[in-house]
Amino acid sequence: MTPPPISNDSEAIGPPLADETGGGVSEFNLKHIASLARLHFEEKDLKVFESQVAGILKFVDELRKVNVDGVEPTSHPLPLTNVFREDEIKPSLNVEEFQKNSPQVRGRFFEVPKVIEDKS
Repeated sequence: MTPPPISNDSEAIGPPLADETGGGVSEFNLKHIASLARLHFEEKDLKVFESQVAGILKFVDELRKVNVDGVEPTSHPLPLTNVFREDEIKPSLNVEEFQKNSPQVRGRFFEVPKVIEDKS
């Protein structure tokens, strides 16, 4: 995929997402959204995406019709508050104890074989 050319003019802001009938997304708008995202799609792909986006928007319209009066907004399905534990200072293991298990050490560091090749 090659990205569409970058446009800095007022056309970059572009048309509204809904078509003139008040709902849905037209092919023109999908092309515009794709160009804003620097994506390039074939015409056949746009047809598929157009039907998929139309289905998503139809579902969103159905959700807008649901009566949510008296329903508190939630950010989590469970009524949890701070679930983090308090930080506790604990003694860490001695570096020398860790280094006993290593085949090679250099000072306070573990020495390992080189894994990145020099391609110069």
